[in-house]
Amino acid sequence: MSINQLSALASPLNDQQIDQLKLAAAESSPQQLAWISGYFWGLSQSQSPATAVAPTSNVLAAAKPAGQLTIIYASQTGNAKGVAEALQQQAQAQDIAVKLISAGDFKAKNLTKETHVIIVASTHGEGEAPDDAIELHQFLQSKKAPKLPDLHYAVIGLGDSSYEFFCQTAKDFDQSLAKLGAQPMLERLDCDVDYDAAAAEWQLQVLAKTQQTLSTGEAEVVQLPVGQHQVASTVYNKQHPFSASLSVSQKITGRGSDKDVRHIEIDLEQSGLTYQPGDALGVWFDNDPQLADTILAKLSLDAEASVDVDVDGVALSLRDALITKYEITASNPQFVTKYAELSGSKKLQKLVADREKLREYSANTQIIDVLAEKKATLTAPQFIGLLRRLTPRLYSIASSQQEVGEEVHLTVGVVEYQQGDVQRQGGASSFLAQRLEEGGEVKVFVETNNNFKLPADDNTPVIMIGPGTGIAPFRAFVQERDNREANGKNWLFFGDRTFTEDFLYQVEWQKYLKAGVVTRIDVAFSRDQAEKVYVQQRILEQAAQVWLWLQQGAHVYVCGDATHMAKDVHHALLTVIEQQGNQTPQQAEQYLNELRKTKRYQRDVY
Repeated sequence: MSINQLSALASPLNDQQIDQLKLAAAESSPQQLAWISGYFWGLSQSQSPATAVAPTSNVLAAAKPAGQLTIIYASQTGNAKGVAEALQQQAQAQDIAVKLISAGDFKAKNLTKETHVIIVASTHGEGEAPDDAIELHQFLQSKKAPKLPDLHYAVIGLGDSSYEFFCQTAKDFDQSLAKLGAQPMLERLDCDVDYDAAAAEWQLQVLAKTQQTLSTGEAEVVQLPVGQHQVASTVYNKQHPFSASLSVSQKITGRGSDKDVRHIEIDLEQSGLTYQPGDALGVWFDNDPQLADTILAKLSLDAEASVDVDVDGVALSLRDALITKYEITASNPQFVTKYAELSGSKKLQKLVADREKLREYSANTQIIDVLAEKKATLTAPQFIGLLRRLTPRLYSIASSQQEVGEEVHLTVGVVEYQQGDVQRQGGASSFLAQRLEEGGEVKVFVETNNNFKLPADDNTPVIMIGPGTGIAPFRAFVQERDNREANGKNWLFFGDRTFTEDFLYQVEWQKYLKAGVVTRIDVAFSRDQAEKVYVQQRILEQAAQVWLWLQQGAHVYVCGDATHMAKDVHHALLTVIEQQGNQTPQQAEQYLNELRKTKRYQRDVY
């Protein structure tokens, strides 16, 4: 029976569910369909008849264990949550009793009641735990943490090895649990940005270890808390993106600006994709074919040489693989380290010996320029083995769906700079701004960010700090509050280089200010006067009002550069709290930490 015959039969599925199955089936290979069939059969066997016919009930079925597996995710932008959800699905398919929970919702003292725990953790900022995980992270390192000799655990971390504190939160969790006497089921895995394959293999291993120590029995009905429901994953996600079309790519910086910032509009019609202000859009992109050709020529490699790109034996020409499957623009410490060894470059080997200089060099040098340091003779498989897999870029969504309907808007700064006589560009930003024509296809998915959300109470004041392209989510915030007719005050701090050339969405902001949707705007244009001025200085200038808004319950949001701006803004807020609140530096830090824990201080920095 084909999927197209389903609607003609007496089916327990509604029309929307049938349409989703049709869509999933159309985009799946025979091998994938076979796996899906087995997965759904496994799920059906783990449900009791009562729960199987009541999909709207707030009751879930799970296997009743001698213990159960609890998966805790500590996620800032959604990647760790996605890995945790995939792990949960695999556990369910293997009849393992499993519970999935955010670190923010998990009561740390209940660890003594757990038998098996897997923590999936990302790292935020400079080795900091994600906002939802602050309390659990601190508790496990405190004197209050109990001994856990009966707990079996495993930890997987997600991070970017280009940064100094790579997977630090996962390392902290691992070390803390070990000190408390918990028993590791598997060695911790620290995943880099191209984590899919490594994470999938680790998941299989950790579930096998879980099965060895966790026995399952009869089905147990688990009642979820009131208002908490099991939400089915959308048809489209990182692994299965939606093929959307580019509607608008408009430069919104002036002719005299030395920055190219684009307002991007993407058509989501018929996708069913929904998003909330604060979420991000994942964008898959193709590399610049000219860059691929330049690399091939530099290495004297045959563009048509066949290379294996997937574990299932899929092969592409080397040129096609470089364009569609591998990161060939941004460098990273691992690439530099491996190429230093293969090329024998003394300059690169000297950099490798100094971790800080290696990270700095990698962050500011593209792969093509690393290859130029010294030529090496490489085979196609050798070169492919040096590269990371291509990963999607995440962009803060710059629109409210209540305002724009089946569209999504982005604010994209094109990464470009001179390297000698040649201009270098970022892979994703140049794809969106220059290589993708209007009407062209772009594969996208929504990445939910529950750690960057408007307050539920529309009467709550909001302070938004977003220089440069950090303005993007605040455009969405204000559109949303305008459509909801929210009464809460809105204060924007915006900064860039010049008022005339770089005031992004200036006309829109002036309209919102005139209409009273935005209460006040404070701007800092660094190059419009002899002495440079930045948003953190505007915050300090308005310290009394900032403190008053905080006392009135304001939520503070920061979006943009993590390296400098976010740190400077953080210090400015601490100064405001110290001076206006008559607090010590330690008290001010504690005050700001409490704001983070209660989601009154949220950051989306990169």
